[in-house]
Amino acid sequence: MPRTRVYEAITERLEILDLEGSVDQALMPRIDDERVLAMYRDMVRMRAFDDKALKLQRQGRMGTWPPIRGQEAVQVGVGHAMTEADWLIPAFREHGVMLLKGVPGHLIYAFWSGDERGSCFPEGVRCFPVAVPVGSQWQHGAGVGLSLKLRGEAAAAVVFGGDGSTSEGDFHEALNCAGVFQVPTVFVIQNNQWAISIPLHRQTASATLAQKAHAYGIPGLQVDGNDVFAVWSAASEALERARSGGGPTLIEAVTYRIGDHTTADDASRYRSDEEVATWRARDPVVRLRRYLEARSQWDDGREAELAEQIHAWVDEQVQAFEAMPPQSPEDLFTHMYGETPPHLKEQMAALLEEVRG
Repeated sequence: MPRTRVYEAITERLEILDLEGSVDQALMPRIDDERVLAMYRDMVRMRAFDDKALKLQRQGRMGTWPPIRGQEAVQVGVGHAMTEADWLIPAFREHGVMLLKGVPGHLIYAFWSGDERGSCFPEGVRCFPVAVPVGSQWQHGAGVGLSLKLRGEAAAAVVFGGDGSTSEGDFHEALNCAGVFQVPTVFVIQNNQWAISIPLHRQTASATLAQKAHAYGIPGLQVDGNDVFAVWSAASEALERARSGGGPTLIEAVTYRIGDHTTADDASRYRSDEEVATWRARDPVVRLRRYLEARSQWDDGREAELAEQIHAWVDEQVQAFEAMPPQSPEDLFTHMYGETPPHLKEQMAALLEEVRG
């Protein structure tokens, strides 16, 4: 019997800003100069915050740390497209966009030092705690979107995950749920090419991760994740669609993790120097600075002034983090459930007895 075509789909890729700082004017979104300057400042701030955390960890002043160097454009582009009403559901490499959503930097440092108070954000900050279990946050993102829809709020949920997390069942269940119920959730994959030591081609046989959206009946788009304009444009469109009742979107931001997976990893054991050098040449911060310099909106003097301001701000975050009084041993238990179950009460009592003698 003859076969008929029942479905056909195209997955598009968006690129606007090239390596030399030039833009495709036909694709360039309407974005004012002050916004662009703010994006650049935030990218530099994220990098300085990240670099300081690495130093603190190496000095034994903090626990493990997942660096974001190379992925700043994804987080700035999405963060600048969000509003205060939108919810952020991070994985564990999203401290840049968490800063943009209003999470204090010293609390982020505290979390990665093992302090439960690092997840206790100020009132009104619409951000979930860090999700370390790989892939679990995808379902949270779909759930928050459904909650916003049921409440009739003109807001969206934005959930982040890495390329490796798309191999988890949680990812597929979340997208299926989001498509069926048309929830206002934007799913952002930070495709940094490596799930710890497993390369992308060992994760999936698909040509892209964005095309996985077609299986669930939702829009999917791939963007150059080192191009802040492409990310901002895609995220702005997806968020506007979500807030207006148009349902979810999947965005695959193709980027690269320049550093190790975490400070407990040694990426040189599985990545070549040539590969890392290739991606260093695509540095998102350098790319945006070239754009600004070409338009006479940035120079070495402004860079030095910004560096001084950010250095002072990072020092303030470190001082606030290290000035926090020791956390109570009860914090290991009391934030797990609304009402602590009996077996955890027993464990807490045993710990307190040992700690306090």
